[in-house]
Amino acid sequence: QVPLVESGGGLVQAGDSLRLSCAASGITFSTYVMGWFRQAPGKEREFVAAISWTGTSTYYADSVKGRFTISRDNSENTVYLQMNSLKPEDTAVYYCAASSQRMIHITPHVYTYWGQGTQVTVSS
Repeated sequence: QVPLVESGGGLVQAGDSLRLSCAASGITFSTYVMGWFRQAPGKEREFVAAISWTGTSTYYADSVKGRFTISRDNSENTVYLQMNSLKPEDTAVYYCAASSQRMIHITPHVYTYWGQGTQVTVSS
């Protein structure tokens, strides 16, 4: 059973917004750093954003800084990615991931659990 399930992807136009959600089950959500990654066709999976256990610390890739916001609700075992001012280059499959490390990391191999991904397509 996959402990992380993403939702909220879709087809939008440039400049639009989307909010991705990732619901966790079967893990002690509040003890995991949560991250969002994305993978475009023919490209490697890249880091997008991450948030600490309590939500007090966040970190973003330069490409999304100022446009995307990561947040979490530990009472709902859910992490969110609010994406504003979307660009065609944001088109990718977006994955959420959970890491048991205490610090935020941007490298995928540190993350233990992964969701199945949700497609985001931004048309120009």
